[in-house]
Amino acid sequence: MSQRPSLISTMLLIFSVVLLMLVGAFSFGGYSDSSVDLHAQKIEWQVQQSNGYDPLTPANFDSHTLPAEWQSVDLPFALPIALLGQASTMRTPDATQTTWFRLQLPDISTRDKPLALYAARVRTGGTVAIYANGQLVHRAQQNGTLWNSSRTPLWIEFAKTDDSPPLREILIRLEHSAKSQVALSSIWIGSTESLYSRYHVRLWLQQELPAMLSMAFLAVGIFALLVWTQRKHEIAYLLFFQLAATAFLRGLHFYSSIPIANDWFAWLTVNSLFWLVTSVHFFLRQLHGRPLKWLTRALVATTVLVGILTLPLFTLLPNTPKITPLIYVVAATMGATAGLIGGINAWRVSSEGRLIAVGILICTLLGVDDWLLQNNFISPEGWYLGAYMNAVCFTVFGVLMYRRYVNAINEIEEVNASLALRLQQREAELEMSHQRLREIELRQTISDERQRLMQDMHDGLGSSLISAIRSMESGGMSELQVSQILKDCLDDLKLTIDSMEPVDADLLLLLATLRFRLEPRLEGTGIALHWEVQELPTMSWLDPSSALHILRIVQESIANILRHTRADAIRVATARDVDGVTISIEDNGHGFDIEHALAHANGRGLRNQHRRAQALDGKVSWRSSATGTLFQLWLPLQRGA
Repeated sequence: MSQRPSLISTMLLIFSVVLLMLVGAFSFGGYSDSSVDLHAQKIEWQVQQSNGYDPLTPANFDSHTLPAEWQSVDLPFALPIALLGQASTMRTPDATQTTWFRLQLPDISTRDKPLALYAARVRTGGTVAIYANGQLVHRAQQNGTLWNSSRTPLWIEFAKTDDSPPLREILIRLEHSAKSQVALSSIWIGSTESLYSRYHVRLWLQQELPAMLSMAFLAVGIFALLVWTQRKHEIAYLLFFQLAATAFLRGLHFYSSIPIANDWFAWLTVNSLFWLVTSVHFFLRQLHGRPLKWLTRALVATTVLVGILTLPLFTLLPNTPKITPLIYVVAATMGATAGLIGGINAWRVSSEGRLIAVGILICTLLGVDDWLLQNNFISPEGWYLGAYMNAVCFTVFGVLMYRRYVNAINEIEEVNASLALRLQQREAELEMSHQRLREIELRQTISDERQRLMQDMHDGLGSSLISAIRSMESGGMSELQVSQILKDCLDDLKLTIDSMEPVDADLLLLLATLRFRLEPRLEGTGIALHWEVQELPTMSWLDPSSALHILRIVQESIANILRHTRADAIRVATARDVDGVTISIEDNGHGFDIEHALAHANGRGLRNQHRRAQALDGKVSWRSSATGTLFQLWLPLQRGA
């Protein structure tokens, strides 16, 4: 690839990130809504000392019972930074404070619309409790689940009834450690309708959109992992999956429903940053080809050491959230070193390296913004731009995968072009050969079908007609007998035609065709037909020849009933077992001697049934008594070759 596509890709990347930042800035920098009742930028506050977090939040609280005096402060509010001081709280883990904020409201509850409270950010290290007129209306982050606090805007809807008192006071209770950062943005109070769009847009851009981008990045990473399982020598695909997975873990702040304890959550998200830096380093090594053993050992050692020291199972560095800002300094130094050295080497080698270097630079700047906001160097109403690092990574590595995909397609097209002429010649030869084979196969099929029909007509219709002609010539048949023979010939001809109808391996459809032929004839003789069939599995071997055998067997059984019994009812039923299906034909006639019939000439029909069943790998059986005869035909589900 030339230098120009790389430059274009880089420009598009930078343009996308800048556009995203501008959208965020303009989305919230120019709100002007006259329907908002109150934008509180001053508030009263005081601090209480305590030992440990209070697991119980009172349902009612009177702000006048607090011992300290209320002091007026401006919003947004942020306590002074104490990075190094946080480490001292590890020695006194029970040293906690409760910060109270009180907002006295004018009479704004006379409107018909329900009121709501919105704040861009409330940041603390413990439970958040909100009281309205002394009653608890909101509680969050209880039991130390802080993993999504600073990225979730505060939204409270106040229930309004006819007898509800006016909203006069909002009391905010924040628990935190003695040296942790506490912050509160300005507060908006107004109608739900006027504030909801402000809340929803911030929630979407600060939490929901980053979550979608992170999951999309992970999905592409899983795809890369599947590619790597088929191409083990392409280690870049495995590294890409590691990047996507660690980036996903790094963004767990945006999945508020994950039930993870705070210490373990902090350990996972903090250490995933080190894993991410290490993965980027190995990816850059793949691009520039230099081992950089000293840097690799330093990064791996730092990652392993931090992971062990911050484990909640040990007491080396307890309560990871308290030392997170300090660890971020180490992570930032580590990331800047790996990105700078790897980026410079990759920049010299290829356009892909330059693209990744630009992406690392942008991610570093976004991460610095998060660190500044996390430690109150930036107003609490600022933005966590690091939430969009996954979007930058997704774009950068998406461009790389796209370029590799296009290159692979180009290589395949070149190979295909070299084979195109030979394939065309071969296709022409094969088409001619295939045409000749189809003609031969068609002629053979027509010949086989003609031979089968001739044999069937000779054995069935021809034999019956010859017998009728001889009987007429000898004068030994009455007109009724001749009529019966001619009807049998016609039935035999219809049977042959029915066997040629497509039945799609469906035995019930074949039997239904026979029923259509038989019912009119049975109704003319006064014999009732009871049709008791059930669903049967398909029989792949059921072709026209096999269908004719089955139809002749069943027809012969019913013909015997009509000729030789005085039955007035016939029952046709089907059943299935493990290996096959059974067709049963039962009448209520006077029965016959089966062994005698098979042993004499008048049993030729029974022997023909037996012969046809054997041709289908099936079986026939008879059971006869003075009250009727039961004939059964068993057919296999599968036939041998």
